[in-house]
Amino acid sequence: MSVARGEVASLLRNRGFTGLLLYRVLATLSYQIVAVTVGWQIYQITRNPLSLGLIGLTEVIPYFCFALFAGYAVDHLPRRKLGMFACLGLLLTTLVLAGVASGTLPSLGTISIYVAIAVNGVVRAFLSPVYNALFARVLKRGQFARGAGIGSVVMQTGLVTGPALGGTLIAWQGLTVTYLVAAAFAAAAAVAIVSLRVTEPALPAERAPVFKSIGEGLRFVFSNQIVLGAQALDMFSVLFGGAVALLPAFINDILQAGPEALGLLRASPAAGAVLVGLWLARRPPQRHAGRLLLFAVAGFGLCIIGFALSRQLWLSMLMLLLSGMCDGVSVVLRTTILQLATPDHLRGRVSSINGIFIGSSNELGAFESGLAARLMGLVPSVIFGGCMTLGVVAATARLAPKLRRLDLRDLYGAAAEVFSKTAA
Repeated sequence: MSVARGEVASLLRNRGFTGLLLYRVLATLSYQIVAVTVGWQIYQITRNPLSLGLIGLTEVIPYFCFALFAGYAVDHLPRRKLGMFACLGLLLTTLVLAGVASGTLPSLGTISIYVAIAVNGVVRAFLSPVYNALFARVLKRGQFARGAGIGSVVMQTGLVTGPALGGTLIAWQGLTVTYLVAAAFAAAAAVAIVSLRVTEPALPAERAPVFKSIGEGLRFVFSNQIVLGAQALDMFSVLFGGAVALLPAFINDILQAGPEALGLLRASPAAGAVLVGLWLARRPPQRHAGRLLLFAVAGFGLCIIGFALSRQLWLSMLMLLLSGMCDGVSVVLRTTILQLATPDHLRGRVSSINGIFIGSSNELGAFESGLAARLMGLVPSVIFGGCMTLGVVAATARLAPKLRRLDLRDLYGAAAEVFSKTAA
């Protein structure tokens, strides 16, 4: 245990790594405060759960359109500058939302809000590829598993603090101040990434054609059963099993609570993921990683079913906490697999494809949740989603045997070999 603590401490003394973590947590705080505030604002205006689903759809469409091009940009342009411009874009959209909330800018009903959300979708397409590409520049390969655990803790800390802070600020200071606080975090994230101490790879003398370069990344992912299986598993489990988008409706209609409770519920999954991340940072998974990933996603589905059946705030928080613990295991394993299996020159493109699988599934899941709630009812729709998640786990276990049998130690030092085989 003392060896593990020493290795964690060594990582935290790495200024490049800690600077990258600072960028990630500040951007996460900004985005999460905006997410909880927009959800509350939209539901107060419409009182319609489908409008909550439309938030996700509005963001995911531009995300889809720009994600692959963002990955290409990250592999061919200075990564820190791209991260800075992405954070400044997040700052701009948040200021627009603050102007709409204060009445300084015209709202046009909810149209202005949805337009700002759409621009956020473009911005988000750059945030994760920048982080994942720089992650491999500040750490050695043998440190990836522990680094992924620490990175998960930092990200999930932002996911805990952001919603809780957002809900509290809405109740105490109103929408405008809440958006302005989110804008300040976005500005700080821009400063953190541009100040990062890291040696970036030499830019290629000649850039490959955009679509040919994107196709190279797509061929790598779709020819690698382990990478593809891990991404597809998370995508479809979140698509069907996510209930976060419906939390404002559960708070108002089922649990009869206020915005403070909304912040607590949104923070509960991340709190569970933080607990697991702290454990995995000291004891990174190696053996039976594939089986552990499948069991974690199945546990996530069961917790979502338990949340749907709950009528008490404390029990709902507990179910979401446990779901976050399961999801935390999935995040660390998936991140480690992605970093170990991907050659350095493809990291931006593969990360952007991963973002389409993973990041967009949250927004598509939000739309699916809102639509299902409208058609089936609030509680039955979430139960249905949890059952579908269990089905996804069973299908993945059958269709991706290499993932099911995965031992992470098999991936160390194997990225170049894997790529040469898949490119052949």
